[in-house]
Amino acid sequence: MTGIRLTAPAPGWSLDADVVVVGSGVAGLTTALRCAAAGLATVVVTKARLDDGSTRWAQGGIAAALGEGDTPEQHLDDTLVAGAGLCDEAAVRTLVTEGPDAVRRLIGTGAHFDTTESGDIALTREGGHHRRRIAHAGGDATGAEISRALVEAVREAALHTIENALVLDLLTDAEGRTAGVTLHVMGEGQHDGVGAVRAPAVVLATGGMGQVFSATTNPAVSTGDGVALALRAGAEVSDLEFVQFHPTVLFLGAGSEGQQPLVSEAVRGEGAHLVDASGTRFMVGQHELAELAPRDIVAKAITRQMQLHGTAHMYLDARHFGAEMWEQRFPTILAACRAHGIDPITEPIPVAPAAHYASGGIRTDLRGRTTVPGLYACGEVACTGVHGANRLASNSLLEGLVFAERIAADIVEDRPRAGAAETGTPRTPSPLIAPEARSTIQRIMTRGAGVLRSAESLATAADELEALHNSAALAVEADEPKVAVPGVEAWEVTNLLLVSRVLVAAARQREETRGCHWREDRPERDDENWRRHLVVRLTPERRPVLRRTETQAFGPVRPSQAPDCAAAPPTHPADVTEEP
Repeated sequence: MTGIRLTAPAPGWSLDADVVVVGSGVAGLTTALRCAAAGLATVVVTKARLDDGSTRWAQGGIAAALGEGDTPEQHLDDTLVAGAGLCDEAAVRTLVTEGPDAVRRLIGTGAHFDTTESGDIALTREGGHHRRRIAHAGGDATGAEISRALVEAVREAALHTIENALVLDLLTDAEGRTAGVTLHVMGEGQHDGVGAVRAPAVVLATGGMGQVFSATTNPAVSTGDGVALALRAGAEVSDLEFVQFHPTVLFLGAGSEGQQPLVSEAVRGEGAHLVDASGTRFMVGQHELAELAPRDIVAKAITRQMQLHGTAHMYLDARHFGAEMWEQRFPTILAACRAHGIDPITEPIPVAPAAHYASGGIRTDLRGRTTVPGLYACGEVACTGVHGANRLASNSLLEGLVFAERIAADIVEDRPRAGAAETGTPRTPSPLIAPEARSTIQRIMTRGAGVLRSAESLATAADELEALHNSAALAVEADEPKVAVPGVEAWEVTNLLLVSRVLVAAARQREETRGCHWREDRPERDDENWRRHLVVRLTPERRPVLRRTETQAFGPVRPSQAPDCAAAPPTHPADVTEEP
């Protein structure tokens, strides 16, 4: 345990449960429903409303071997190729073999997928898939339909839910075992202000961290809160350097910030072409799948073309779809484009890469267990080993679904118990970062750790982030009046800075190009030295400690089963500490 907690008032209220699930996407709500069905007292905590997580924004669909002639083995092969040598095969095999039945159970919960005239589930293709295996709903509103079905099921089951609540830190007992969470409820409701949910099992399903960058497809709530909490609690994170930039995000102009409209990969799956300003396709000949190459390859190709032509975007041309197909198959994307003055029926769509998905996160085993007893992680916040260096399109919803069921089964089987939570003063002060630093952090990360990275850009980013970190610490020590005060905005920005520092530290150490980690100064993949994972934890002094695994195998995560690993080479002692 690090002893680090966010600076916050003491809990003014509390409630008890068997399990608390933090997050209300496909991962969180599936876990909660399964736990509640087994008779466990379950509380769901979510940062906004129940249907405001990242799942709602998923357009393309959910991948599973449901079609005639498709097999889990073929799905496994495509996933391993996309992951660029870093997928954990056991985790992928779990995903693809349990995935089809998990989707059928989701349908049983009430989710309605688009069907063919014969009544079969309609399937499409996306990047990296050699078969049509993407089930979708509402044309391009799959996430919204899944969210609707799960939220309705949660309400029908009368689960205890706490909305508009930012989770702060993990509570532990005297043995270091999970004992619940502290949280802050915003606005009026059953609970207000800082409180605690005391439970021996905590499931983090808080989604991604796209808000560390200036432009992202992620909603505003995706500020890396789960990863930051886990780091402060002493849990290990892995593969954080692998941030997937979606190739086709609607370009809204230079300097656009915040959540950007996504143009689903399914548009390319149905035959749209990537072209430059002259209308020339540039993916043909670069990969056997052309526009349907894995996302890291397409994002790099678009970026190269932008550099070559000196432009800020390329184009996605789907005019040949015609009005009927656009209106029926992609109504959400059509509406978003038109809202910004673009009609994809008559003109190409300007697109550019933007931060989209974290392939890394809190390190877990195949049951979602982290290195902190009683703490689980699921969905985008977790690193199960499934995605490796680059997530295969539409595997994310499936991962959340499959591993949520596994987590619930483990909790039901284990029936964890914990002692009284320790809520004393943290041993290590954790100064808050002022809310106005949010845009500064995002610009630092976009310039230094975006699609294109180099030793120089990452070193600059590390120095600038460290300066923000040190400035806040010095302000606290000097008791300066400009010290940030506890509140949602300060807590979020503090989380963003911690996650950014760890991400940059890992990206500096990985001196190669692999998957969605693109080092301009190290353009080649180096399997001999880097076909392995970087695992990070936080010291009580708030320093990232990095170690490198001996092989690409993910290894066990339980504290009593320390994985066989070697220290990362001490190339950047200024921003990391190497584990002996």
